[in-house]
Amino acid sequence: MKASRLAAAAAVAGSAVLVLSGPAFAHVSVSPEGTAAKGGYATVDFKVPNERDDASTTKLEVAFPTDHPLASVMPEPIPGWTAQVTKAKLAKPLTVHGQQISEAVSKVTWTASGKGIEPGYFQKFPLSVGPLPEDADELVFKAIQTYSNKEVVRWIEVQQDGQEEPENPAPVLQLSAASDDHHGGGAKGASDDSDDADDAKTAHTGAEASGTDSDDGGTDTTARVLGVAGIVVGAAGVAYGVFAGRRRSDA
Repeated sequence: MKASRLAAAAAVAGSAVLVLSGPAFAHVSVSPEGTAAKGGYATVDFKVPNERDDASTTKLEVAFPTDHPLASVMPEPIPGWTAQVTKAKLAKPLTVHGQQISEAVSKVTWTASGKGIEPGYFQKFPLSVGPLPEDADELVFKAIQTYSNKEVVRWIEVQQDGQEEPENPAPVLQLSAASDDHHGGGAKGASDDSDDADDAKTAHTGAEASGTDSDDGGTDTTARVLGVAGIVVGAAGVAYGVFAGRRRSDA
């Protein structure tokens, strides 16, 4: 009886935590698919939840940082949405792959051609971006979410160190350490393929030369698994015995 009451109380407490913590996550955010390495390219997703019960999200505008402009931004086609990329002249040209870039993307706007993001749903808006800055640890974007009832929510507040998260935080993309290939995804060259082939050949030869060791290792692993399984079954039996004894004593 006491166990049932404790379980019920725990369930109620857990539900309360979920309800209270839900709104903190219900804002426009950005995260990479994989990694977003400094100096490289990455695919990032802007995640947009619908926070209203009586309206759909029909438009999203994302403003790009001007202190670290991005020369290449390409949206992925999304059924039911149209994307518009806006560029602006740079006060100081960028040098990308040995070429000077005089303009960069300042904003991307997605507009729903259908129902948009209906209540109870969210939508991801993927972008291929780069090259990412090498002298920054994060990129701050500012997003504007528009609903079908003409309501506008501005996710533009920048998080300040040592302070609580603002009510309408701006999406922040965290950047990881620079990768060797500067492509964020790892395109391999001919030398890499050759090295992989040599490694595979060496591994195969080593396996043939140590076939007996491999068999012994497999037997040892099986024994360990069976041993652990026996311990688990024994522990379960002890727990059941204790529980049954308590029920008899309560009765």
